[in-house]
Amino acid sequence: MDRVKFVNQGTAIDLNQLPPASLYVYKEFDREGAVFEPPDKIPGGDVEEKMDQDGNTAFVLGLRNWIQLTVLMLTLGLGLQFYLFVQQVAGGGDITLSRPGGVEGFLPIGALMGWKHFFATGEWDVTHPAAMVILAFAGILSFLCRKSFCSWFCPVGTLSEGLWKTGERLLGRNYQVHPWLDYPMRSLKYGLLLFFVYIIARMTTADIAYFLQSPYYRMADVKMLHFFTRMSQTTVIVLAALLLLSIFFRNFWCRYLCPYGALMGILALGSPMQIRRNPNACVQCQRCHRICPAHLRIHQKERILSPECSGCMDCSIVCPVPDTLALKFPGRLVRNLRISWAGLFVVAMFLGTVTWAKSSGHWESHLSPREFRMGLMKIDAAAMQHPAVQFRK
Repeated sequence: MDRVKFVNQGTAIDLNQLPPASLYVYKEFDREGAVFEPPDKIPGGDVEEKMDQDGNTAFVLGLRNWIQLTVLMLTLGLGLQFYLFVQQVAGGGDITLSRPGGVEGFLPIGALMGWKHFFATGEWDVTHPAAMVILAFAGILSFLCRKSFCSWFCPVGTLSEGLWKTGERLLGRNYQVHPWLDYPMRSLKYGLLLFFVYIIARMTTADIAYFLQSPYYRMADVKMLHFFTRMSQTTVIVLAALLLLSIFFRNFWCRYLCPYGALMGILALGSPMQIRRNPNACVQCQRCHRICPAHLRIHQKERILSPECSGCMDCSIVCPVPDTLALKFPGRLVRNLRISWAGLFVVAMFLGTVTWAKSSGHWESHLSPREFRMGLMKIDAAAMQHPAVQFRK
């Protein structure tokens, strides 16, 4: 390859001054500064990138995407198993299917209540124990690896990412909300999180114990199933709007409305790992900024501290200069975390967490099939409505 001059917003950089490992061909791009003419494979990464004539990116599946798809398929499989289990219980015959504990991952509010009750009394929620396990897994993973639960594991995040990448491919671009509106819109998810935390914080230990043992919470997983199988017209319209917006805007739900992601982002603020940029090696190509799903200006920062960073590592993969961008440990332990090691850590942590939970009795619900059947028979009764909790002043 020939070395040429890289021009970025009027500034010329002689690539002959770069180390040999940085041998790439560059070309000017008249819309957003300049971009690289990418090689077939980015060294050190596992995502192949191609650019069309408009400078947009299209990816073949990399390690992170395969993990995302695997978790998504697992989630859909658990959902199908739970649906068939409920149908079998409702049929009145023998129950041969088991109730999958993994569906409790969609009960994060109950999990928060369960953790408050646990810290107050030392008692684990036996109705939906897996909900607490999954929330803890997500929180610890996000703390250790920069909110990576959202970008590596969350099935909703996987769907959202797939939608905006599809939109970019079909439309030639994604759109971005103007900063004056983007900032207040991003605060919505933190407002929702604050609302739930405020409600739970005001509940006494007795209030939470009452809720966790209520007929409603015993069948909360079925209520969540009915959210999808008994959709109202309003629900269909809202979901359709979110899906449509996710095609035009990157991670619309995750960026603006997801309180679960807001919690993970707050935990990630204390993460020992950060995306770090070497300003001396950076050639200001801005590929990291353009590929970032959170629209972070990575090329202007030495460290990425934003709670919007999900640790996806896409920026480090597309960076053409080795060891310029990487997810790193701090201090004397500074070393690059390769994407293969990150993937191995995510998978190993999940499998280890579930194995521990199952072997220690913290995964399967103590609700017997007979109790579940009786609750299912009354699922639409007044007793199964959300219980009102009286707060003490």
